[in-house]
Amino acid sequence: MSRIAILTESDLRSVVRLDVTAVDCVEQAFVALATQAVAMPPILRLDIPEFRGEVDVKTAYVPGFDGFAIKVSPGFFDNPKLGLPSLNGLMILFSARTGLVEALLLDNGYLTDVRTAAAGAVAARHLSRKDASVAAIFGAGMQARLQFQALMLVRSVKSARIWARDRAKAGKLAADLAREYGIEVDAIADAREAVRHADIIVTTTPAEKPVLMADWLEPGQHLTAMGSDAEHKNEIDPALFAKARYIADRLSQTRLLGELHHAIEVAAVNPDQHFDELGAVIAGKVPGRTSAEEITFADLTGTGVQDTAIANLAVSRARDAGYGQTIDNKIAKGDAA
Repeated sequence: MSRIAILTESDLRSVVRLDVTAVDCVEQAFVALATQAVAMPPILRLDIPEFRGEVDVKTAYVPGFDGFAIKVSPGFFDNPKLGLPSLNGLMILFSARTGLVEALLLDNGYLTDVRTAAAGAVAARHLSRKDASVAAIFGAGMQARLQFQALMLVRSVKSARIWARDRAKAGKLAADLAREYGIEVDAIADAREAVRHADIIVTTTPAEKPVLMADWLEPGQHLTAMGSDAEHKNEIDPALFAKARYIADRLSQTRLLGELHHAIEVAAVNPDQHFDELGAVIAGKVPGRTSAEEITFADLTGTGVQDTAIANLAVSRARDAGYGQTIDNKIAKGDAA
């Protein structure tokens, strides 16, 4: 007999928030990726073009974690016409020792939102200047809001700009953030102007053509690109690779679907060119920012280690707080080998 915890989105929102603990949890996962025998297969992707749907499956075994997660993350982009959200999904946590199901996390994508924002904070913590105080956010959706919130956990942001194709949404997000954090946040109509003199820039859009050009970047800036989590997505001008120091979350992955993928396609970089990974920076295996003038560029496509890390954190906290339901799952004994 095994016991399986069932945690709803409401349960998970009660026990996991975007806070320093979540950032540290995701940071630990990046370090493990650089220093331990992590098993992380390539992303499994299913496209359903008839309904503008895509499904990604990510997983990773991380030594030191009690469980490993498998995440199923659908995105169906006509759903808003039906009054439904575009993104949802769930995670399953298995015992790393026995492989038995330990928990079903019916988060509807909430944990992915948190770990993605936390990863942005990790990149800013290790690659942006410590005195960074001006942020520019591209996009006006949930991840744009969360990336700003995550930045506030690791840097003393004094002012911010929001740029989005939908100016009304940009204006609303800017007003919301200004009211919530008590700082100046402006919606900027011109993307280049939003970047001008910003210390940290985060792009969170589903763009398929660059929305940020290489010649806009200035010495000392840090850029985190979050949006290119599929082969057809492209937020950043590939010419930036000649101007900035590029850091991948997982190099083998960004060669296939990140901003690096597009730079390779247009021969801006060599297909087998080496770049450092964020985990190696955090672990001290390679340097982070090397000067106040350096332009740093983090390409974060989302990794299975982040999902395993946040799922373990969620289940541990839920158990301690008594959240969720449990069901008994009777297991027939197998024959001895």
